[in-house]
Amino acid sequence: MNIQYYGHSCFKITTKPAGRGQEDINVFLDPFDKKIGLRPPQGQADLVLISHDHYDHNNAEALKGDPTILNIPGEYSIKGLNVVGMSSSHSEDAKEPNTIFIIESEDMRICHLGDLESDLSEKQLSEVDGIDILMIPIGGKYTIDAKKAIEIIKKLEPKVVIPMHYKMNGTTLDIEDEKFFCNEIGNCSNIKTSKLNIKKKDLEEKRMEVLVMTIE
Repeated sequence: MNIQYYGHSCFKITTKPAGRGQEDINVFLDPFDKKIGLRPPQGQADLVLISHDHYDHNNAEALKGDPTILNIPGEYSIKGLNVVGMSSSHSEDAKEPNTIFIIESEDMRICHLGDLESDLSEKQLSEVDGIDILMIPIGGKYTIDAKKAIEIIKKLEPKVVIPMHYKMNGTTLDIEDEKFFCNEIGNCSNIKTSKLNIKKKDLEEKRMEVLVMTIE
């Protein structure tokens, strides 16, 4: 499985859910508009997952192909890929929905929390339990902040943590950068990369390893 980071909350996951010899499936999560200050993601997409309908998360038009677009909770099976969308909130009054997505492929479970604004409920925690790779917002203001993110990480104990939705070079959004988060959690990787090639066996000895990814 390959994971590429485009910045903000956008990732591309390239996977072979049915095993060797099968075609790759390209999954994009939360593609953003250029208004955030970064270059929008590009490329061929088979599946696009959109956590909520804001310009910095819903720019599926930037991608090529005729992808299936999922933007609401539910259970889905697409080209051998299992996807679960869980309902959550993107505002304190719960008027703005946010969909948490869990992707299962190559014997791994990846969770993208979208613009999660509050703590996870007991039911949500049980649904997300056993996650291998957790993509979690840390920038605050529009999402949970670094302290709340760390609380959730300690509850879930994923193998690998990839922080997202924080201030980085070029972005125009008024959110916090990753420095406080890394200082508090204490185990951010010093090896920064925009692409991650990972297999199930690579995760066996890992526990809450934080990977701060860069963009090309």
